[in-house]
Amino acid sequence: MKNLLSVAINEIGVKEIAGSRHSKRILEYAKESGFPWVNDDETPWCSIFMNWVTKKAGLKNSNSAAARSWLNVGESVNNPEPGDVVVYYRGDFNSWQGHVGIFMGFSADGSRIYTLGGNQLDAVSISAYAADKLLGFRRLNPSRKPILPKPILKRGSKGEEVVKLQNILKSLDYAVGTSDGDFGPKTQNALILLQSTEFGREANGVYDEGTKIYINSLLENRS
Repeated sequence: MKNLLSVAINEIGVKEIAGSRHSKRILEYAKESGFPWVNDDETPWCSIFMNWVTKKAGLKNSNSAAARSWLNVGESVNNPEPGDVVVYYRGDFNSWQGHVGIFMGFSADGSRIYTLGGNQLDAVSISAYAADKLLGFRRLNPSRKPILPKPILKRGSKGEEVVKLQNILKSLDYAVGTSDGDFGPKTQNALILLQSTEFGREANGVYDEGTKIYINSLLENRS
């Protein structure tokens, strides 16, 4: 499962084309995420971009071009982490209008929310939005049972297998921060907490074959 942030960050700079021409890449977002009826880059595409990114990352999506549809995807969280979904309202609070993107962080005074998304100044970009327009934060879960990473992983390990482990730990409600592929102290501590829930297991923060089997049983029970 690819890192959601990596997928989105790689698209920064894609933008609409002024005039009668349209961005081929934006039209690809629509086609590949299930919106073949979109034939121009002037159709609001923030939710289309989010559907494209989440499908590439193997996460649940809204299958809707409406920004507020994301309020029904994943679980609501009050303490967002980079990579969580953020939804805002536009116009009236009770209207259908909105904007959706990926939470990146708060401004120092908390009045602005830095958001990575599509259709922001007509492009994929990181922009600051007023916090008082917030409708909610959502944390996404894998759209299917994830493929477990190969052991052994431990403090200092890096790469795609670590990203898999971090995403799985987050889906099991263990805080690891950003799924950045770096097995650091947050990932180690989260793994220790998980291991401590299995009777008789040494909670050493190392992802080994026994831990893999235990995590698989937890995922089976949740499915």
